[in-house]
Amino acid sequence: MEWFFLLSGLFLGWSLGANDAANIFGTAVGTRMISFRKAAFIASLFVILGAVISGAGPAHTYGKLGSINALGGAFIVALSAGLTVLWMTKLGLPVSTSHGIVGAIVGWDIFAGVMVDTGVLTRIVLTWIVSPFLAAFISFIIFKIMKRLLPRLKIHLLTMDMYTRLALILIGAFGAYSLGANNIANVMGVFVKSNPFKDITLFSFFRISSVQILFFIGGLAISLGIFTYSRRVMNTVGREIFKMTPLAAWIVVFAESLVLFVFASSSLKNLLISLGLPSIPLVPVSSSQLVVGGVIGVGIARGGGRAINYKKLLRILWGWIITPVTAGILSFFLLFFMQNVFQQKVFQPVPHVITHRLINKLSSEGMDVKKLERLEDKIFYRETEMASLLKREGVDNKTIRKIVHYSEVDSIRVDTLKLMELLKKNKEFFTEQDVEDIKKLHGKIFIHSWELMEELSSISDSWKMEEKNSHNKRLKEKYNLLLSIFRI
Repeated sequence: MEWFFLLSGLFLGWSLGANDAANIFGTAVGTRMISFRKAAFIASLFVILGAVISGAGPAHTYGKLGSINALGGAFIVALSAGLTVLWMTKLGLPVSTSHGIVGAIVGWDIFAGVMVDTGVLTRIVLTWIVSPFLAAFISFIIFKIMKRLLPRLKIHLLTMDMYTRLALILIGAFGAYSLGANNIANVMGVFVKSNPFKDITLFSFFRISSVQILFFIGGLAISLGIFTYSRRVMNTVGREIFKMTPLAAWIVVFAESLVLFVFASSSLKNLLISLGLPSIPLVPVSSSQLVVGGVIGVGIARGGGRAINYKKLLRILWGWIITPVTAGILSFFLLFFMQNVFQQKVFQPVPHVITHRLINKLSSEGMDVKKLERLEDKIFYRETEMASLLKREGVDNKTIRKIVHYSEVDSIRVDTLKLMELLKKNKEFFTEQDVEDIKKLHGKIFIHSWELMEELSSISDSWKMEEKNSHNKRLKEKYNLLLSIFRI
């Protein structure tokens, strides 16, 4: 059964390769600087390398949007996103798997009775709106600079052609590697816990992990999508929106890569915070939208936008809107079908309970808890049911979200033996004082995960969150490790 569920992830990988490859080599193929066959080979090779070598990629916010906790649900979410992206690809529209995944996850949230994190969803949608304009602006500026600079360099036409061709291949290879590294988690990440593969050791020293094997299979699925079905979308990006020169094609891909870096770099975010500047949210950015934005920027720089195919552009915009909506609706109905017809579990209900300790915690934070006292010890198995009842009690949405978050039942039991097992793998991660602090809680049971955090922070200030991001990040990693081994 695990292999059957894995098929939807492979199908989503195929859909990703069929559509997103256009973001890497579409402009190069459209300007005939490289043939489709060569572009597909280079993209496929580096997608697989990126998936296997750097498969973890930057952390996405999809888990905050909806934490899918059942294999049947993961299968349907991946299938819904894949079917929707396939439909858009068949229409020749450059949409992103990010559009499909986000919509499908929201569909799962609604079906499972999980509150949709509107804050995370809003940030994602805002980046979908802002990022194409940012890519257009960058490509516009770079085009203007290159237009002034190149005549002064007086490079021979044939030499310039060679440089441009090489630049397109190099940046395309890097883009394909990044695609594999960053997006393989979207394709196969939900299947890591049910991975049917085992670790392989070759020649007694070379070890291939089960996750790397899983990501390699996913990379092959992406590669197959590139070879079999990406030509049409490449032509849409490279030819039908705006007729580009090879140099303009390079500028577009460069602008895309730069914007992807801006929205994915935690180092840049920390630097801005340290300088007291507004930080950039680390949210998924659609490479399809960036390429379209870059093409528009070049089109405006060259001729004020007169040569842009606005009819084709309007179709693409409709595709960006329809994709998440379609994926969400499809996900909801397929989840219903999977659960009621095939009798497969598509979500694991997570209980929530308002305990006396939780009421005291909220009271200490200045919250009026009189309305909560009537709900003490009442168990809820759907977040939306709990939120609805709190809303009838007159509790505002922000407070409801906090109560729902704090009331989640996690069942933690501190076990020194499990701690010793953890230290064998993470010996340098915890200090001697950390270990002594944890041992003081041996045998204690906590209903909520935040209770463990509060107990440790009451023992030592080193367990308290501070304003310094580097300290908080490290501390969160420690807490997550402890929760993973102490969870009953």
